[in-house]
Amino acid sequence: MKKVAVLGVGLIGGSLALSLKNENIEIIGFDVDAQNLQKAIDLGVIDHATDHLAGAVQDADVIFLCSPVGKLFELLSFLRYTPLKEGAIISDTGSTKSSIMEWTKGFQQRKVHFIGGHPMAGSHKSGVEAAHDRLFENAYYVLTPDATVPESAVSALKELLQPTKANIVVLDPEEHDQIVGAISHFPHIIAAALVNQVGRYSENTPWYNRLAAGGFRDITRIASSNPHMWRDILLHNRKVMLSLAEDWRGVLDEIIGFVKENDGQAIEDFFRDARDFRDQLPERTKGAITPLYDLYVDVPDNPGVIGKITTLLGVKDISITNIRILEIREDIMGVLLITFRNDDDLEKAREELTKEGYRVYSRE
Repeated sequence: MKKVAVLGVGLIGGSLALSLKNENIEIIGFDVDAQNLQKAIDLGVIDHATDHLAGAVQDADVIFLCSPVGKLFELLSFLRYTPLKEGAIISDTGSTKSSIMEWTKGFQQRKVHFIGGHPMAGSHKSGVEAAHDRLFENAYYVLTPDATVPESAVSALKELLQPTKANIVVLDPEEHDQIVGAISHFPHIIAAALVNQVGRYSENTPWYNRLAAGGFRDITRIASSNPHMWRDILLHNRKVMLSLAEDWRGVLDEIIGFVKENDGQAIEDFFRDARDFRDQLPERTKGAITPLYDLYVDVPDNPGVIGKITTLLGVKDISITNIRILEIREDIMGVLLITFRNDDDLEKAREELTKEGYRVYSRE
């Protein structure tokens, strides 16, 4: 029987454990939070729980480091001096790779293989309670082995990860950081910067806050991410972030120049190029940023209409994760915004609400 140690049993670690569990794999969970470990046992996420790190990894064939980026280095430092099984594979689930890979060069000398990993999936919820075995399904799962790792070890990890039903790809660590930096890390900076800018404006009048409740809230949703997590991610992908910031400054100067010069054609081309590139992107495919499963429903302002809709969806066993009434609906059709946990629930809701005569829309 293969032994797999999951260090950090939260959303990612728990979902990984659930997707890998079978009669031939024993899952050992480690976490510094004893209550969290007990939850993982009670929910059937792991087979065994321990708060003794050395005990969790000493006989493991594969070790997954599923802690926040800032804690990964502490785990790696511990594992450097901890007895491990010869041929064991260590992999992480962090979203930065180059800095992590620099810390793992000594493992190969011990005949232990470190293969960087980044499952590009998540949820608006956190914790082991939110873990489920389909979290990584159809998502990209990036592996970043360096040149010292034998192909047999990479193949073994790929095979182990097959039950996740993720799309497993292999990238160079620096290439990974550049791509993920551009499509995930840097957008979080832009969203936070925009929200902070409007927040400062709102000190003079409450109308910024009130009128930002519609589309502005939607396009800046990633600014609500965990500040500690993003501090660690940006600092550990610092070189890429600084380079992207310089590129962004150039693009911003470009559009500012077009406006200053009153160049209507250049402004139009600027927005057309952005639209054309965005329109060719895959819709609601799992990527670096968790997709939205939002449905806008055009409903009359009548008593009981929201209860009627939620009851209809409940009877059809369609789960709702959030529901909001939109006061600001610029560029949005529909007064009611309903958020679902996945695309299947969204499409089922669209079908049922349409049958009942409601007009429904979703952002493309």
